[in-house]
Amino acid sequence: MKLGIYGGSFNPPHLGHLHAAIAAAAYLQLDELLLIPAGIPPHKHFDDPGAAHRAAMTQLMAEQAALEAKIPVRLSRMEIERGGKSYTADTVRSLHEQRPDDELWLLMGTDMFLTLQDWYHPEEILAHAGICAFGRSERDTEELFAVQRNYLTERFPNALIATMTLRNLVEVSSTELRAMLPEGGRYLTPQVYGYILRERLYGTNLDLKRLTLEQLRPVALSYLKAKRVRHVLGVEQEAIRLAEKYGADVEKARFAALLHDCTKKLDMDEQLALCEQYGIALDEVERVSIKLLHAKTGAAIAREVFAAPRDVCDAILWHTTGRADMTTLEKVIYLADYIEPSRDFDGVETLREAVYADLDRGLALGLKMSIEELEGYGSPVHHNTREAYDFIKSKLGE
Repeated sequence: MKLGIYGGSFNPPHLGHLHAAIAAAAYLQLDELLLIPAGIPPHKHFDDPGAAHRAAMTQLMAEQAALEAKIPVRLSRMEIERGGKSYTADTVRSLHEQRPDDELWLLMGTDMFLTLQDWYHPEEILAHAGICAFGRSERDTEELFAVQRNYLTERFPNALIATMTLRNLVEVSSTELRAMLPEGGRYLTPQVYGYILRERLYGTNLDLKRLTLEQLRPVALSYLKAKRVRHVLGVEQEAIRLAEKYGADVEKARFAALLHDCTKKLDMDEQLALCEQYGIALDEVERVSIKLLHAKTGAAIAREVFAAPRDVCDAILWHTTGRADMTTLEKVIYLADYIEPSRDFDGVETLREAVYADLDRGLALGLKMSIEELEGYGSPVHHNTREAYDFIKSKLGE
């Protein structure tokens, strides 16, 4: 197995890191990539927001990289947990001992590659790992790389060295990037930028209870796994269309759409902890069904963290089960979640047509399909869903 190792302070991880990781993974045909935030870099001043924050941001980048590179990309806290200064030689030695049969490749940028011989125990690094260096596609990059390749192979005859140029490589110093963050997240993924805003890192100081929709979007995305971002943005766009068509408040629909899955990635213990924290009562079905809990905990986060209006919180609360006598906004969010553009289950086109022909008839069909799907799996159907279906059928005279 080919294992890539990409370390750095990741303070914060930015698009340059992301694009380099994806390109190197393809170039080397890696089977897996580890992103390793440093504990304490040995040769640089370190304006550290805290190891936990750097690890959390790197995890968000890892998920995005995995989605784009189509290989496992994992966060490793080994240098943070080891404590003290983070020497690459120690990391490579440890990984070689853990995975002696794997082919290790250490990824690095131009400046690091050109000074590799001056690192702590470079001979040990090169004994256990190949080196893949990347730089911009400028005229002099390959000239510099060629000189360094020749030097390293002469000094370390058994070294494996690969170099590559990355067109449109994002190059920005961490110091410059951090200084720009209060004005925007130009060089960051939305999830990482949203995390920074949410945690008020690097001099950002937004009031989360007074966010505009444009400020809310990256913050909301920072709660998600990367694979769910497309869905949530799709729900936002579908909610806009439905709200405009059926007379719901468009801004409230967008607010609810962006936050409707904000706790979706939490496990059962984390969901139950939030329920306890916010005094959320659960019935017998909800206590054993994690799929039902994120609507309740998401509504609580919307209310307590973002000061969302009551009707927005209710739209989030009922977007999974529905309820009898739903408001227009609640119907819009329930159905936008069901039919947003990335949904491709059997019958979705029929449901989309029904929703845009008549909101209530579309809701009735959506509830019916949900009940049938759950029954088909042998899963319990929540009483709110059955009551919602019975109510809308009665309203339609069926």
